Amino acid sequence: MKNLFVLGLASLLCLGACKNKEEEKVGPEPTDEVSVALKKGISPLASEADLDVLLGKIGNARYVLLGEASHGTSEFYTWRAAITRRLIAEKGFTFVAVEGDWPDAYELNRYVKGTAYGGNTAPQVLQNFNRWPQWMWANEEIAQLADWMKSHNAGPGAAAPAGFYGLDVYSLWESLERVVEYLETADPAAAQSARQAYACFAAYNRDEQAYARATTNPAASCADELAALLQTVQAHARANPASEEAFNAEQNTLVAVNGERYYHAMVRSGSGSWNVRDQHMMTTLDRLVQRHGPQAKAIVWAHNTHVGDARFTDMAASGEINIGQLVREQHAGEGVYIVGFGTNRGTVIAADQWDDKAEEMRVPEAQPGSWDAFLHALQPADKIVLLDGLRNEPALKAWKGQRAIGVVYRPSQESGNYVPTDLTQRYDALLYIDKTNALRPLPVRNSGRTRSPEAGSGFAGLQD
Repeated sequence: MKNLFVLGLASLLCLGACKNKEEEKVGPEPTDEVSVALKKGISPLASEADLDVLLGKIGNARYVLLGEASHGTSEFYTWRAAITRRLIAEKGFTFVAVEGDWPDAYELNRYVKGTAYGGNTAPQVLQNFNRWPQWMWANEEIAQLADWMKSHNAGPGAAAPAGFYGLDVYSLWESLERVVEYLETADPAAAQSARQAYACFAAYNRDEQAYARATTNPAASCADELAALLQTVQAHARANPASEEAFNAEQNTLVAVNGERYYHAMVRSGSGSWNVRDQHMMTTLDRLVQRHGPQAKAIVWAHNTHVGDARFTDMAASGEINIGQLVREQHAGEGVYIVGFGTNRGTVIAADQWDDKAEEMRVPEAQPGSWDAFLHALQPADKIVLLDGLRNEPALKAWKGQRAIGVVYRPSQESGNYVPTDLTQRYDALLYIDKTNALRPLPVRNSGRTRSPEAGSGFAGLQD
């Protein structure tokens, strides 16, 4: 009993997650061909030391993409954090880029590099993530990772401080405000262009959907003002190549430009808005790699629907792409490794409808015939599945559903929360945690800001 207690405490301290596992009866190993083939790639996942096999497979890859099957599961965050710590400390990875807003993430970037002026602790800085769904990044799990990064960056072993950035496109107004504030001090002559762009959006009172509807009339578009601003800010950044704040202003301007494109596409049918968003993520990732120089190595955190190669899901039939597909297509020669995540059951933080309060919800057992159900039947309960070595297994070539929970989740409509997937091609590896627990959100004041519901996604029931 003492050993069990020590093991449980070590796991808690190591991963920062509460895993109150119930004892379950272990039945005989399945003998169907799918299970037998999957078993060939399975390694146990009980402690951080078990990540050795995954780190070995990652090797010298320059891009490591870490997914999640929900936006509200503690273990998805704590295991990604464990992988991230080791990639930074052991393999020299230079930054983390997440499915979050650039301005808010940039404040956390300042914090982990010891230059924050918006708070003295990680929870204070994470108050910046006050756009719904706040829990995605304002949570205890991210606070712990941020404190580790800050400590690592301040230590003697860090050649250069590892950064933390946002990849997303939603912060149109906030990004424009940052550009105006910066230029008013750094380049007052250029600030007029920023004020003109900001004024163009004033009539919409920070309502992205109102702007999107208005753009059905081309005369209402603010795209020209943003294009002019981008030229101005790019010229300023070229004149100040060493300035991190000039780079920050340029990226905020790019967010505004692509945010406008996203909202313009949102009211049209098809895959347009989804593709604008993931193309922006790819552009941002490329800019960050270029900014960090020849030795740059990138870690991406985003939902499985973004990092798992879209060509091997039903997204492809809808004309949708994602950052996982784009990184593989554009950077395969530099080394790309994609890690998906999955679970059988547990609890999750999500909302019943868009812009609603966060709730802890029960995640029912995986649906029969899904990849999650097949993995549940195999021991050990928590496991790493090295998929890249299973691609020639005939039994694994059939597509099956993989669980995908968005920020809006209705367990009563569970059949809509699965993505048809060629598992061995979509990812290089999968971390499967059989029973998972809800994320631990920080108390954050709601700013009233919200993301617009994703348009054009091919996933019924999934609003990422």
